[in-house]
Amino acid sequence: MKSSKKLNDLLNVKYPLIVAPMFLISNTKMVIEALNFGVSAAFPALNYKTNKELRSAIKAIKSASSEAFGVNLIVNKSNPKYKGQLDILIEEVVPYIITSLGSPEEVIKRAHKKGIKVFCDVTNLDYAKKVEALGADAVIAVNNKAGGHCGNTDPKSLITELTTHCTIPVITAGGIANGSHLKEAMNWGAAGASVGTVFIACNEATISDEYKQAMVDYGEKDIILTDRISGSHLTIINTPYVKKVGAKASWWERTLLKNKWLKKYVKMFIYMRGMNQVKKAAEGATYKTFWCAGPSIEYVHKIQPIKGILNDFFKS
Repeated sequence: MKSSKKLNDLLNVKYPLIVAPMFLISNTKMVIEALNFGVSAAFPALNYKTNKELRSAIKAIKSASSEAFGVNLIVNKSNPKYKGQLDILIEEVVPYIITSLGSPEEVIKRAHKKGIKVFCDVTNLDYAKKVEALGADAVIAVNNKAGGHCGNTDPKSLITELTTHCTIPVITAGGIANGSHLKEAMNWGAAGASVGTVFIACNEATISDEYKQAMVDYGEKDIILTDRISGSHLTIINTPYVKKVGAKASWWERTLLKNKWLKKYVKMFIYMRGMNQVKKAAEGATYKTFWCAGPSIEYVHKIQPIKGILNDFFKS
């Protein structure tokens, strides 16, 4: 029997929406503005270089708002910071943790002891059932319209399949750019949505002006998949630089990724190198533009504050 619980009830917020955690983009100011509006928001733990900075960010949000926010944690072996970051999230008792790219078993066990909810990114029913069995509080259904690391299944099919076979809430991720999209997804059975791309070009983001303007200038047809950045498929804007260098990993990287003994280390190397490239492009003017975004870029028409984006969102 599927869950009838909505995201706003699960997190005790006004609207069933999470401003999604976005690498290099999400920051405390964005989260606080979202919470003040009546939605939830999350940020990636990896947005902070040190554990001290991560702890300070959590404390800053808690001091500004009592509303529920989350932290995204990469739980696979390619994240050398995983253990230390998890310790901090547990110690600071963040309202919820979003797990990605690995088994959430340890996170769920430790978080639930502190009353912390755990939402798990999933791309298919098999994995959704596994995390449900481990005790996840909800799944975030990452579909083929998502920005960043996307899934392979269209939004309606994925929502329908997961809500039919899972008993925990299903939060959709991908292809949601306005209130009409959200309403449609919830009619399919989603408890709410995690939305990222349309918030990239917000005033509060500390990314470069060039990146924000690219969100306005490019459209859905310009979004492509690359495995050059993290070793897994990632959506980026097909800028002139990307067209020049190509979107595929090199032959030696693809070959080594097939080796079961070396895969972990090669993927870690590709990930760290790729994230450094994305960081340079996001934070400063550069011709080497690896800018992440999803197909919902089609609905970004101007740079404005988070509050303005949310006002537009819930007027639709």
